[in-house]
Amino acid sequence: MVPDVNHDLSTRIKDKAYELGFNQVGISRADADGRAEDKLSVWLSRGFHGEMTWMERTADKRRNIKNVFPDIRSVVSVAVNYYTDHAPQETGGKGRISRYAWGDDYHYIITDWVRQLATWIDAEAEKEGIPCESRTYVDTGPILEKAWAQRAGIGWVGKHSNLVSAEYGSWLLLGEVLLTVDLEPDMPAPDQCGACRLCIEICPTDAIPEPYVLDATKCIAYLTIEHRGPIPAPYHFDMGNRIFGCDDCLDICPYNEHAVPTFERAFEPRTYALSPDLKELAEQTPAEFQITFKKSPLKRAKYEGLQRNVAIARKNDSQ
Repeated sequence: MVPDVNHDLSTRIKDKAYELGFNQVGISRADADGRAEDKLSVWLSRGFHGEMTWMERTADKRRNIKNVFPDIRSVVSVAVNYYTDHAPQETGGKGRISRYAWGDDYHYIITDWVRQLATWIDAEAEKEGIPCESRTYVDTGPILEKAWAQRAGIGWVGKHSNLVSAEYGSWLLLGEVLLTVDLEPDMPAPDQCGACRLCIEICPTDAIPEPYVLDATKCIAYLTIEHRGPIPAPYHFDMGNRIFGCDDCLDICPYNEHAVPTFERAFEPRTYALSPDLKELAEQTPAEFQITFKKSPLKRAKYEGLQRNVAIARKNDSQ
């Protein structure tokens, strides 16, 4: 039986999300079709998650959102455009940082907006006498964010395993509000990759063994951010001057050709972001690292990890 949905509240939730600053918002029922969940099981069985052991530990929750929030009825997915109209400065002695890390850590920005949205929904539901509880996530909970965003119509999961929006391309950051109220769901976004294979072919380390599958253990983003300890030597040359992340599969996507710059100033590049000096970074002390990268995504790599990445980039730069 299809549940009764609150059409008016659904519309007002979207209006409020846009008012808060989100660029896209969509709603889905909390019943998964199982396809993304099955893909997760296969992906884990192939060991493509590498050292991200939390993916395996929380697999049961990721496969069934009711294991996260038993009374959930709806998922409100929101997205923020982080694209800024700048380009890295490709000169000798400089490193390269992934675009999402040019500005402030998005967790500090989006988490506040998502919580504000959840608080507003709870209050509006209470006014109408609708029992409602909520939970919020911004890349922090054991849920399949991209799958829920696709179900909510925001975009589709591309062949590079990132979300692609027909309007904003791949430059989106996601958040979710889980709710115990039945809302009007949106139509899922159709896959619009077609026969394109550009992201697969451009990957410098062949980390996309087949469409829609990412082998994180070969991905430069994983190796420079999540991986702890030495990076295997076969990947050093292909890292080039990348010291935090890699955007090759995003930059090449045709849906990013007409990307719209964000209005959120916190995503604007910090002074070092477009052309970080490798020598200066190599000479940083742990205390200087903490000051330079305060509230920056680069702290995710930790001091030792960034020093490791910088050493490889400097070696490549000297060859």
